[in-house]
Amino acid sequence: MELEWHQLDLRYEGLRRRHPAQERQLLSSVAELGQQTPIIVVSQTSPFVVIDGYKRVRVLKRLGRDAVRSMQWSVCELDALLLERSLRRGSEDTLDQAWLLVELQQRFGLSVDELSRRFERSKSWVSRRLSLVQALPQVIQDQVRAGVLSAHAAMKYLVPLARANEQAARQLAEAIAPLGVSSRQVGALYQGWQSGTDRTREIILSHPQVYLQAQATLTSTPTSATQRWLQDIGALGGIARRARRALDRGLWSELLGSEREELEHAFHRARAEFDGLCHRFDLEQGHVG
Repeated sequence: MELEWHQLDLRYEGLRRRHPAQERQLLSSVAELGQQTPIIVVSQTSPFVVIDGYKRVRVLKRLGRDAVRSMQWSVCELDALLLERSLRRGSEDTLDQAWLLVELQQRFGLSVDELSRRFERSKSWVSRRLSLVQALPQVIQDQVRAGVLSAHAAMKYLVPLARANEQAARQLAEAIAPLGVSSRQVGALYQGWQSGTDRTREIILSHPQVYLQAQATLTSTPTSATQRWLQDIGALGGIARRARRALDRGLWSELLGSEREELEHAFHRARAEFDGLCHRFDLEQGHVG
């Protein structure tokens, strides 16, 4: 069915992060070929609540179209959200999950126990994601939704910074948003803020690009093969510690059967690589000179 814009309720648009590059690609495709896939809506009467298809809605509006082709699911709004989420499983990140959990809790009054049951996850899994949204200032969440800040950088670096100093997290997010920095660069800024002096922190928060340029200059000095090998071994140890902490926190108990199987295969591959490294190292130690 064809729906006009005034017939659409876009209440869940905030649960979707924007991907400007993907949206530009979709814009070109729709301009050339038209709308190929209908959006998903629910409701018995107008307005119809949009469950999936927010990028298509924005693109069609930009192209000046008067209506959007739609498909109506004959289920309630809550079931539609959960079904759409299950179809997208694997393409969402932790922050996407957190936004949906908060929305379901606030709009439908679902408890942590009920969310745990419906998502087939532990209560601790639900609680951690709810606390993630509570820890991240709204202005930073808006930047992630708009696609100017990566969700990975926000979760890994700005959440712990916000817990330590919310004003600093807000200021840093505002400063880096126009720069289009990578997650790795956000990590460098966060590490610099953690270990730096008051003057260093002031530079990071007011002129992050200057700090990143200075860091790039310092790290551009070529390193020897020995130094690179030591860095690799140090990184290997750090990754192993981080992976072990995830298991210590109960990751294994939260996994579905298919996820456990995937993790086992990945672990056995990593173990084989590490065993090969250990074997080679033992050989080298025994034949030096």
